[in-house]
Amino acid sequence: MFEYHGWVTIRETATVDDDDARLRRIVDGLRLRIAGMADPYLLDLRWMNGEPFLHLGGNANHRSSAEVLRLFEHVGAVAPGSYGLLHVRDDEDPGHENEVRVFRLARGAVTQHTETLLSPCVPELEDPFGGFGDRDGRRPE
Repeated sequence: MFEYHGWVTIRETATVDDDDARLRRIVDGLRLRIAGMADPYLLDLRWMNGEPFLHLGGNANHRSSAEVLRLFEHVGAVAPGSYGLLHVRDDEDPGHENEVRVFRLARGAVTQHTETLLSPCVPELEDPFGGFGDRDGRRPE
């Protein structure tokens, strides 16, 4: 399973004075890249209150949908003032099968972190395989 949910505020630079024409060209390029992706899930790029935002979300059977990770990194490369978070649950990621990972985009760099509010997935989100009841495996009374 490859589940992801995220958002990005798209900015050309980390200053408050982005060049509107350049920012629009960046957004147009991102829109073309998104249109070419085979991802059937949520990929929404829109302007709100004069700023562009990207929202992503999906749940695929396998990591083949990791193209969203490359998109997240690409945004940082073409618009290094952008910032955002991408939460990923990937049960095929060696060493991180039981975690929700957070990809943090800030100043053009993407870093990975364990989301401690949702990890470990078992028992925070789900009961152990074959288990039932509460976190201790006891049947509710």
